[in-house]
Amino acid sequence: MRLLAFDTSTDRMTVALTGPAPGQPWQCASAGGAAASASLIATVRALLDQANLRLQDLDAICFGSGPGSFTGLRTACAVAQGLALGADLRVLPVPSLLSLAQAARAVHAPGESCVRVTALLDARMDEVYAASYLWQGDRLWCLHAPCLMAPEQVAAWAAQPLAPDLPLPTWHAWAGNVAQAYGPRLAPPPGTPCLQAWPQAQAMLQLAPVLMAQGLAVPPERALPLYVRDKVAKTTEERALEKAGKAQAAAGLHGHA
Repeated sequence: MRLLAFDTSTDRMTVALTGPAPGQPWQCASAGGAAASASLIATVRALLDQANLRLQDLDAICFGSGPGSFTGLRTACAVAQGLALGADLRVLPVPSLLSLAQAARAVHAPGESCVRVTALLDARMDEVYAASYLWQGDRLWCLHAPCLMAPEQVAAWAAQPLAPDLPLPTWHAWAGNVAQAYGPRLAPPPGTPCLQAWPQAQAMLQLAPVLMAQGLAVPPERALPLYVRDKVAKTTEERALEKAGKAQAAAGLHGHA
């Protein structure tokens, strides 16, 4: 199966392509988010040239559907739709938290029989995007769909009991880019590693056969970003209140010095 995949949901853009030889990937990483709008198409063309492939030679185009950067998601979706329409291909939207979880699983638990990953991305505005996934062999379950919450809510959310008919994981980790930003506010359970990980196009290629077998590839016009947050910026009043709160806190610290 020949697939093109790209993710621009964070400030890291990754692009990957399965080449003509089985198992041969072509991949590239650079600045993502808003910067991806200027470089994504050129990067795709460069990888296709390296692999000696045309768009028409592909079976589908995968893109990181979110949640994540508002501009980055729109860029990835628009490029996937445009390329797929021109080449008469189907599009596979892959949740960015799922590709993050797969990236962590592939690196840290490749030999485990049953793996659970709680995927966390910094959503800014003092919030995190979160989702939880479970693998047993080639079987995949979404335990908790992508959602938005405060860092302090993650531990209780992740601790919700699993359905009794699901297998128990032999390995469980939290993974994402939130540890440095929120640290002890996350409070992962003792013994649960909190790994650094990002959405990865290569991970999307690993997920694609299972997702396509589930019928999740769609015509280009039906490919849509996954927006978990409707509000993408604070209001002027909220910014003023936040600034005043920080000033008051700083004044209190100086007063006790």
